[in-house]
Amino acid sequence: MELQELLNKESFTKEELIYLLNLKNEDQINLLFKKADEVRQKYCGNEVHLRGIIEISNYCEQNCIYCGLRLDNHYLKRYRMTPEEIVKTAKSITNEGIFTIVLQSGEDSFFDTEIISYIIYQIKQNVDVAITLSLGERNFDDYKTWKIAGADRYLLKHETANPRLYEAYHFKQKLAERLEHLEYLKSIGYQVGSGNLIGLPMQTVDDIADDILLCSKFDLDMAAFGPFIPSPHTPYHNKQSGDVLLTLKTIAVARLVLKNVHIPSTTALATLDKNGRKKGLMVGANVVMPDFTPIPYRENYLIYPEKAGLKDDPIVAKANLENLLNSIGRNISYKRGDSLKQKVIPS
Repeated sequence: MELQELLNKESFTKEELIYLLNLKNEDQINLLFKKADEVRQKYCGNEVHLRGIIEISNYCEQNCIYCGLRLDNHYLKRYRMTPEEIVKTAKSITNEGIFTIVLQSGEDSFFDTEIISYIIYQIKQNVDVAITLSLGERNFDDYKTWKIAGADRYLLKHETANPRLYEAYHFKQKLAERLEHLEYLKSIGYQVGSGNLIGLPMQTVDDIADDILLCSKFDLDMAAFGPFIPSPHTPYHNKQSGDVLLTLKTIAVARLVLKNVHIPSTTALATLDKNGRKKGLMVGANVVMPDFTPIPYRENYLIYPEKAGLKDDPIVAKANLENLLNSIGRNISYKRGDSLKQKVIPS
């Protein structure tokens, strides 16, 4: 089958995904990228949705082997934002015309059911936004209570669809349990996001194809594919970063497979390549997630080092982003950016 014919298919086998991910010829890769951009335009239009991230805590009770927030990283200066600081930051995000707030942290049980519910309620009382939670695996009752309180979305990356690798990276957790959480979140009405890391040690292209197929199986509303970046004071501190080109190919192939799913051009991609954000948006991505965590907290949310935009003023960063989007014929959306799969009634 000719490449152009393959790219025009509506559905793909795992073997076909592996073939596309393994493309080496520059002209063929450009064909893949061009087709992914066409599919993005068809299903998502030219608007880029912004999600304002607030990293509310860098405490974590897990010990994931690749993550700078891991429990055993005793070199990290830990912090927790107060509910008042979080609500104030959420208001500042909406002042910039961004109407999705992402509350992100390590798995920190200090932020219990009641505190997170209070924060959600206070944000919703003050501003009309969608709230995404990215707080790791929590009790099912927590998810339910937060949904009732007004949370709209939950982001929980599966990281790898290979159960053997998952157990190697996560000492206390199993892939089957993570997938049960994703299933439950969908069942109670969350818009759900997941995704993987590209370039983790021992990962193969076969594994990445399985990651894309898993995202398809779960019929996700958002799927994120970002490169692994080694972090100091972790067992993987001296490992090689994920490959930028393979990450871009993964985004492109994922767009062909998943079609009407929000896909971000990640900060990790921009960290490894100064033009990474633009490149991601040109091969299928339609979301950017700027960091609004206040300084000095932001500099201590170190999942990986030297994060792009770490010291940027959020207002200036948004203006620069707008210029970038204009240069590639895209524009910022000033909507909530809900799921492309269904009509969503705002909570």
